[in-house]
Amino acid sequence: MTYRNGGDLLVAVLKELGIDTVFGIVSVHNLPLVEAVDRELRFVPVRHEATAVNAADGYGRARGALGCALTSTGTGAGNAAGSLVEALASGTSVLHVTGQIESRFLGGARGFIHETKDQLGMLTAVSKYAATVPDTASAGRLLREAATTALAAPGGPASLEWPIDLQYAAQQDGNAAAPAAGTPDPDPAELAAARELLAAARRPLIWAGGGANRARRELLDLLRASGAGLLTSNSGRGSVPEDHPQVIGNFATTPAARALLADADVLVTVGTHFRSNETADYALRLPEAHIQIDLDAAALGRVHPARHALHADAARVLPELTASAVPADADWTARARAVRDEVRAALRDAIGPQAAICDALAAALPPGSVVARDVTIPSSTWGNRLLPMHDPRANVFPRGGGIGQGLGMGLGAALARPEAPTVVIAGDGGLAVHLGELLTLAQERPRLLLLVFNDGGYGVLRNTQDRYSDRRSGVDLFTPDFEGLAAACRLPYARIAAETDAEPVIGRALAAEGPVIVEVDLASLGPMKTPFTPPVKIPTA
Repeated sequence: MTYRNGGDLLVAVLKELGIDTVFGIVSVHNLPLVEAVDRELRFVPVRHEATAVNAADGYGRARGALGCALTSTGTGAGNAAGSLVEALASGTSVLHVTGQIESRFLGGARGFIHETKDQLGMLTAVSKYAATVPDTASAGRLLREAATTALAAPGGPASLEWPIDLQYAAQQDGNAAAPAAGTPDPDPAELAAARELLAAARRPLIWAGGGANRARRELLDLLRASGAGLLTSNSGRGSVPEDHPQVIGNFATTPAARALLADADVLVTVGTHFRSNETADYALRLPEAHIQIDLDAAALGRVHPARHALHADAARVLPELTASAVPADADWTARARAVRDEVRAALRDAIGPQAAICDALAAALPPGSVVARDVTIPSSTWGNRLLPMHDPRANVFPRGGGIGQGLGMGLGAALARPEAPTVVIAGDGGLAVHLGELLTLAQERPRLLLLVFNDGGYGVLRNTQDRYSDRRSGVDLFTPDFEGLAAACRLPYARIAAETDAEPVIGRALAAEGPVIVEVDLASLGPMKTPFTPPVKIPTA
């Protein structure tokens, strides 16, 4: 087919992919693309390119599909790079289309406006796939190739730079869809040995990571057949709904869960990469009888030795294991259920007055509603563990640990799933990274509750310095008047200053049809019982 310009071609491909919303910033180097998207789909003009990718990331996670971001070249693409790192770390499918200077000037180093040295090299470093559109006959093929690569498990961001002269030109599209990549079959001998090991187990545990999210039914079948307890990484939360009595959750480093791991006679891990903050900085000990399933061959045995390494898609191999599973000893399953209750009760007690906020959210949120969490103390303590997850698509957080990305992710998720409220949990320090996106929130008006936990700076680093250093450095920050800021953006505002405020304020905010900012005044609410510090090594400790 022939299209008038690159924008019309992009819209046609996005419609094929089921994408109805695109996030980005308009520029002289992407104008044909933005104009076509805005005419035919929904274009969301965020205020920073990093947010464009974060919002596309959140949109993709909430839908379990592909998100799309449009940025300009040079500085614009560079601004997006950090958020592409997050999508790469999380395996999120994002199509990032960025502008480029005129094709005849590429590599010329003339100082052309928006020109940068080796933009493709930068995009290659932070993307699963990166390419340059070389002519008007290749753009359609490359767009589809990028999308197919981004969606192939494990997912990731795909970046395509498109010279502006080629965007304006008529496009010849051969409509050649890229073939989907296949998935590996497990080694038959390893699978047979794993089945034999599981058949003999009487004290099994399962650990689900992000790779289990594509095999939810199969994982639940194994959980039921084996009577195992289920630990999860943060990314694996919701792979089995967390109201299931055998789901212990993201609590592997607690004393009770460590004791379970020490007594288990087999551990089956599904698509988890044992990140440092979920393994006590790699100090966690796992059973030697370890069956590891992962699509990433490099992940097998990388952190913990695996007796049986199964390089395969979890949905393919879990039914094979389930066929060999036998029920665990009854007292073992009962112990796993008791540990589930114990670790939750201990955490709820430790967070003190913030438990009222967690309880109010759990009571008022419809199951499956997205909770997007920035890197902040409430997220790292109870948001990532205690607040129940029923669906992995609702579990949106920066897996790479970058601060300031939560609001952008929440914006994307809220526009992907407008039928239910979305919650963003952020700190005042993290929100300050992209305060401009409050204007996007006011303009687009999604059904989103922004919970801002205000402690006047970077609380987690303040706690670390107070514990291990003799002075504070860079952690106490000027904080705006959030009520006045909300008023300036014409956004509804409320404040939680006591435990008794939590239920009515959160209930009213979640019932609203548009965005609401709720400030949690931590100085008035009161401290947690124990100041939270991250699970990292401090050599001066």
